[in-house]
Amino acid sequence: MNPLRSPWLAAFGVAVVVHLALVLAQAQPWESISKCLIAPLLIAWVIDQGGPRIIAAALFFCLLGDLFLEIDGFFIAGMAAFAIAHGCFVTFFVRHGALASLRRRLWIPAALAVGAVLLLAWVWTGLESGLRVPVLVYALLLSTTAATALSVDLRAGLGALLFLFSDGLIAARIAERVPEDAVAGGFVVMLTYSAALFLLATAAVRLPARPDRTPPADSGTFLQEPVR
Repeated sequence: MNPLRSPWLAAFGVAVVVHLALVLAQAQPWESISKCLIAPLLIAWVIDQGGPRIIAAALFFCLLGDLFLEIDGFFIAGMAAFAIAHGCFVTFFVRHGALASLRRRLWIPAALAVGAVLLLAWVWTGLESGLRVPVLVYALLLSTTAATALSVDLRAGLGALLFLFSDGLIAARIAERVPEDAVAGGFVVMLTYSAALFLLATAAVRLPARPDRTPPADSGTFLQEPVR
């Protein structure tokens, strides 16, 4: 059976749609509850497909991040959970040859580093002093995930870029650099975040189980020569 037709992915899609509708309706506590169903359904799909355990672990820490961010006073704990998740993603892509690929495409980390610096410069003065260092470290991790993912697989790279955009929007909202519209802003954040998790998970599952194998022709490896 096509892995994308799994009941777990169907349930994930339903959960995302329901959550986005609840975000628009501002229906608490159901909005928070539905948010914490998104990552677990992807975890179940990854396990069902025999996918990499480190990706399941990354999604688990995303779940913890989602949970902590819904609790007052646990923002830093939420960031820490997401930071661990990105550490898992980076480790996975490094195991699949990201460093060797990046040495041949230095423009990828260079462009992402410039983007991270520009984002930090934009939001820096609007952040509370206690948030500045954690946001700096987290931005570096986000950029590293994006760079390593892009160097290995295009789908994963797009997912990592969406993750970067989603969390960048959160930072901009916290720093009051974008108009404060909790409904529209929350909708865009969750739409891009959900898409990011989907792309990262599905890309990781279809990559070779052993990093030393050549990726299949349809794996979407970044800048791979087309098969004729």
